[in-house]
Amino acid sequence: MTDGRRRTKIVASIGPASESPRVLAKLMHAGMDVARINLSHGSLESSLDLYERIRRVAREEQRQLGVLADLPGPKIRIAPLPRGGTMLEQDAPVVLRIGKTASDAGCLEVDYEGLLEDVQPGDRVGLADGQVLIEIHSERGGELHGQVLHGGLLRGRPGFYIPAGRLSLDTPTERDLRYAEAFVEAGVDFIGISFVRSAEDLARLGTEPAPSGPLLVAKIETRPAVENIDSIIRAADAVMVARGDLGIELPIEDLPHLQKDIIRRCIAGGRPAITATQMLESMTESPVPTRAEASDVANAVFDGSSAVMLSAETAIGANPVHVVSTMARIAQEADLRFDHTGWTQKITQLHMINPDKSSLSISDAMTTAASRVLEEVDLAALICVSGSGFTVRSMARFRPRVPVLGFSVDPRTVRQLTLSWGVEPICLASEVAYESRVADAVEAAAELGRVRAGDLVATLAGINPATRSTDVLRLVRVPEDLRELRHAPQPHADEPR
Repeated sequence: MTDGRRRTKIVASIGPASESPRVLAKLMHAGMDVARINLSHGSLESSLDLYERIRRVAREEQRQLGVLADLPGPKIRIAPLPRGGTMLEQDAPVVLRIGKTASDAGCLEVDYEGLLEDVQPGDRVGLADGQVLIEIHSERGGELHGQVLHGGLLRGRPGFYIPAGRLSLDTPTERDLRYAEAFVEAGVDFIGISFVRSAEDLARLGTEPAPSGPLLVAKIETRPAVENIDSIIRAADAVMVARGDLGIELPIEDLPHLQKDIIRRCIAGGRPAITATQMLESMTESPVPTRAEASDVANAVFDGSSAVMLSAETAIGANPVHVVSTMARIAQEADLRFDHTGWTQKITQLHMINPDKSSLSISDAMTTAASRVLEEVDLAALICVSGSGFTVRSMARFRPRVPVLGFSVDPRTVRQLTLSWGVEPICLASEVAYESRVADAVEAAAELGRVRAGDLVATLAGINPATRSTDVLRLVRVPEDLRELRHAPQPHADEPR
């Protein structure tokens, strides 16, 4: 790697601990690339208010920040627990009943009308991503009676796990569709779809393709999703490995290997991959992570994750800004030690064995060629000019050693590139001809200090607007006088490039 910049992106969940303008600004400067709004909590109106606040602070801080609206999905939650949380002791009896008013250590109200039909005596149900496990013994008087097998502290409104194959709710739910419509209208960059089971679940959302619409992030957290992973990756724009429910639904010993395989398949198809759940969980309260958590973040980087995500750590944690800066340091050091050569060979082989037919295009061929050039030529940077961001995301899958500067005239495309590994998203002023776009991009890179006179850079862009594809790869020496870029000989549209 030619510089010390962090390449792996950070997604931070925004909640009561981090929703003030002052903390939001500090999170951006600490390393937050994408702000996640968990729509499972609060009303639609309050979530939209939070969205507008995040946008306003990003403008004031002059930051390119992506925003992910994470739909609730059919995930079931228990009614609010007392402030400070409640400890469920091992072997203690507990009652479960339908409700959404309040919960305590002896009685958990579950906000799900199908509770008595979908949960049966003999079942084991998990709460808070499996941290607490309850075995159901009987049903009496419209209540489920059970015993705590593994206890723990529960806070807020933790999730209540029911096996996806038995869950009688569809994805996306009517609530999801309503929330998605509102956030699409607001201009959100990413929408996370919870409990995806097939590619058809993504199609039901009915959004416009990016950048006219948001990038769709498929959350992999069910057994059916794992079984249909290839078709889901093809239908999605990005994927999140949501290890909480996935670690309950499948044997825990399989989870690390699934994580690696899903990430590799995502990146080979040019889709950003997010690794999520319990990454720095102890920092919800502790000022330092456990050694195992630090290793988990680093290994997620080595696995090829485009981004790593923080949940409760930044939403309700004691010091969200410190958590983000800690994750940024761990990820940056792992980026410096990343095996770029081995990764490129691995991804190229996987892409050849399992090609994504939708990406077998001129752009796909050009980014593959660019990856080979980057391995053989000493370059200062790779400059990609893209309307939709597809070219930049396709280029990022190769994990190039050099900085990737992703330029677009579309502000939403620029924000959507905040999730792509190694990409610094930069907005071009206006849509102009190919020659001017490349010159503008090189000038902007020089003004930002990313390249200097004498540097050799590679540029990827499209010369033919009719094809809307990337069909030109050039090597450019940055001149002392940047005006020379506008007078350099350009390839004719009919000449080989």
